Amino acid sequence: MWRNSLNVLSKATFQQFLLKSVCQKEQIRTTFILKRKYAPLLSKKGSPPKKLKARQHIYELVKDTKLEKRPNIDVILTSFVDGLGNIGEKVSVKPQYGYNHLILPGLAVYATSENEEKYKKYALRDDQVKYSSPNALLMIHALQRMCLSVIMNREHVWTLKPWHIKVSFRKCGYVVPEDAITLPEKHIKGPDMNLENKEFYVTVTVSIDINIVGCFSTNSVFIEDKQI
Repeated sequence: MWRNSLNVLSKATFQQFLLKSVCQKEQIRTTFILKRKYAPLLSKKGSPPKKLKARQHIYELVKDTKLEKRPNIDVILTSFVDGLGNIGEKVSVKPQYGYNHLILPGLAVYATSENEEKYKKYALRDDQVKYSSPNALLMIHALQRMCLSVIMNREHVWTLKPWHIKVSFRKCGYVVPEDAITLPEKHIKGPDMNLENKEFYVTVTVSIDINIVGCFSTNSVFIEDKQI
């Protein structure tokens, strides 16, 4: 009975030892560049090399490639990607981002000579939206989520015009030309306290028409440099 139990324990211990040895022998892509802290003594010509002393087995670390930053990889986009570019463009991205977010979902391919030749003359279909810049779609999403505060005067008569919306955008950090702003067909006039905190739609044309929610707010500041 004791012999059988000892045999079972010895087999289990041996299996655990094998597992640990296999795990320890797994290949890891790391390289350490070292140099000797103390240079070994020179040997005479034709004589056997001298034995190294204990201090000559001390090394200093020069470079650890595991901590070294990996270079970017080049990929070719197979569809429009926010913040990167249009289909067929060659972009440089970080390896982990490029593999997990572009190549695996099928949004890009590696920039090989075959893929470059394949997507060189790739044309967008007519039903696909052509964006003017890589950040155009990001700008569209940002504008669609915002509620623009339009501050008007409550002491002087005014009619809402595109330059009012332009100034309100400029206060928020956006530069929008007046010809890209479309107001509602019905004219909005004031001062009218019934319009306080009321919402209305303004259309801004970037690559496509975007409906933006505007909200009225009034104050007593009068703008004298431009006629209302």
